[in-house]
Amino acid sequence: MAYPVEIDRVALRVRDLPAMTAWYREALGLNVRSQDRSSVELGTADKTLLELRGDPALRPGDPRQAGLFHNAFLLPSRADLSRWLAFAAQSNLALQGAADHGVSDALYLADPEGNGIEIYADRPVSEWNRQGDTIEMYTHRLDLDKLLAESSGAWQGIPEGSIIGHVHLQVGDLGDAYDFMAGRLGLTQTYDARGGLWFGSGGYHHQLAGNVWNSRGAGRRPTDMPGLDEVVLRINDTARAQIGEGARLDDPWGTPFLLEDAA
Repeated sequence: MAYPVEIDRVALRVRDLPAMTAWYREALGLNVRSQDRSSVELGTADKTLLELRGDPALRPGDPRQAGLFHNAFLLPSRADLSRWLAFAAQSNLALQGAADHGVSDALYLADPEGNGIEIYADRPVSEWNRQGDTIEMYTHRLDLDKLLAESSGAWQGIPEGSIIGHVHLQVGDLGDAYDFMAGRLGLTQTYDARGGLWFGSGGYHHQLAGNVWNSRGAGRRPTDMPGLDEVVLRINDTARAQIGEGARLDDPWGTPFLLEDAA
C-alpha cells in the first residue's frame, strides 16, 4: 500500500441497473468483473472499483441530502487523462467542469442518476506545495486544448493501475465531518476552503473530503433513495492501530465505511 488508508471500492444504489451498467462501461470504460440480478461489480481487469446495487423501487434522489458529492477515478498519468478527454469529446459526453487543482488535473461529469464523478491525474508529488500538514489546493482553469494536444493513441478503456483516488462527500456539518474523518478514521486535515474540508493519509492530498455546499444541516440519509451505499477502505497495520478493532464505522449521516485490512 502507498498510504495507511486508501479507498478500495465504492458501492452505489441505483434505480436502473442495466442502464447504469451500460453507461459506466461505455463512458468510463469500466469492465464488468461479476454480476447477478441485483448487482454488478465494475473496474479494471484485475480490480473492482465500483459496485452498482439495483433497486427499481428507490424513489428519486435529493441533491440536498448528505451522501456522495463525487467518486474520483485516479488515472495513472496525465496522458491517460488526455486520451479520456479526447474520447469524451468524440462521444459527446457532457462535462460539468475542468480544473487545475495544483496537485492534480481534473475533469468532472455526472452519471445518468446524478452521481458526481471526477476523472483525474495527479501532478508529481515534488510539485505539491506543502506547509506542514497543509497541502495547497486551488481551482484554476484547466487548459483543455493543451490537454487534448497531449493525447497520443486512442482511449482503450480504463487502464490498469486506475483506482478510486478519493471520495468527496456531501455532509450536514463540517465539525461532525472533522470528528469522523480525523477523530474516528485517523486522517489528517490537509486543506480547507469555504464550506469544505479535505483529509489525507500518509501525505496524500486527500482520500476523503466533505462539503456543505448543497447539504448544510442535512440529517441521516434516507435508505430508500439512490446514491452512495458504502465506502470500503483498505487500511494497513498503522491505521488499524489508530482506528481500533472493527469492520465497520458509520459516518454521522449513516454512510457505512467498511474497513478491510491490507494483505
